[in-house]
Amino acid sequence: MSDRMTTSYSMWSLFRNCRKAAHWRYVLELAPFEKDRHLSFGSLIHECLETWHQGRQLAPVLDHIDRACPNRAQDEDQRRVWHLATAIMRGYSARYPTEDFEVVALEKKFEGEIINPETGASSRSFVLAGKVDGIVRIGDQHFLLEHKTAAAIDASYLERLWTDFQITLYASYVEQALGIHVAGILYNVLVKARLQQSAGETEVEFEARRAELVAKSKTGKSSAKRRMPETDDEFQARLAEKYAEPEMFHRELLYLSRDQFTTLRAELWELTQAFLDARRRDVWYQNTSFCFQYGKPCPYFALCRSGGSPNVAENFYEHREPHEELRGADAQPDTF
Repeated sequence: MSDRMTTSYSMWSLFRNCRKAAHWRYVLELAPFEKDRHLSFGSLIHECLETWHQGRQLAPVLDHIDRACPNRAQDEDQRRVWHLATAIMRGYSARYPTEDFEVVALEKKFEGEIINPETGASSRSFVLAGKVDGIVRIGDQHFLLEHKTAAAIDASYLERLWTDFQITLYASYVEQALGIHVAGILYNVLVKARLQQSAGETEVEFEARRAELVAKSKTGKSSAKRRMPETDDEFQARLAEKYAEPEMFHRELLYLSRDQFTTLRAELWELTQAFLDARRRDVWYQNTSFCFQYGKPCPYFALCRSGGSPNVAENFYEHREPHEELRGADAQPDTF
C-alpha cells in the first residue's frame, strides 16, 4: 500500500467542504502555526481518557494534565485548561468507578482499501487510514467507543449523533481490518463547564462599590469587604460541585445499519474520483460559504484572501505532515 496516498476521513471531509482548503493542507501540506485551542483541549481529554481506561487510576491522569500545562501559574490559557481538564477527569472517575463494558483496544489504528462499488476493485491511488478511540465488548457484541466533549447535551445534540458519518465509516473499516462485527457506537460525552475562576476586585473597583453602598446606607457606613481572587482550591471545589451533576456526563449507545456502510463507501469512492480530477487539472475550487463556518474563519482564510501570498504562507503557516491524528502506537494489544 506504500505507493498509494494514505487518506483519512478528515481529509475527505475537508475536500467535500472546500477543495481549496484540502489542497492547502493535504497536497501542499501547510498548517497554521497557531493551533485551535478548542481542538487542543479535546486532544488532551482524549489522552486523559486513554490513560484512565488503561489502568483506571486517577493519579497518572492528573499527572498528565500537570505536564500538559507546565506554565499554568503564569499563563492564563494554561490555567483555564488545567482547571477544566482536572475537574472533568475527577468528575469522570467518580461518575464511572466501574464499567459495564470490557475494553478490547484503545486508540486503535486501522488501514483499509477504498473500493469501487460497481466493480469491487480497490483504488489504485488511495487507501483509507484512521484511528478509533476504543473498541469495547458489551456481552458478546463489539462497539466502537467514541469520546466527545460538548458545550451542552440536549435532544438536538443527541439527534446529531446519527449524522456522525466519520465514526460510522470507521466502523465499517474496523470490521474489514480486524475481522470483527461492530454492532454500534458507544458515545461517551463529557460536558465542558462554563464556570470561570473569579478574579476578585481591584482596590479601585472595591472602593467604587463601597462608595455606592455607603451612599445608599442610612448610617453612612458599610461593612463591605473587598472580594479577593478565587483560589485554585476554591475554584476546584466549585467545579467539583458542577461535575457531580448528572447532566455533565452522558453515554449514548447507537446501533449501526449495514445499509449505512454501503452508502458511505459509495460516497467515499465518488470523492476519490473528484480528487483525482482536481489533481489532474490542478483546479481546486473555493467554497466561500465555508470560510466562516462555526462563526470563525477557516484556518486557510488568510491564504485564500491573499491569493496564496508567499509572505502570508511564510509568516503564518508551516510545513507539517498530514494526518497528525494517526500518529502514535496502539495503546494496548488486541484482545478479540
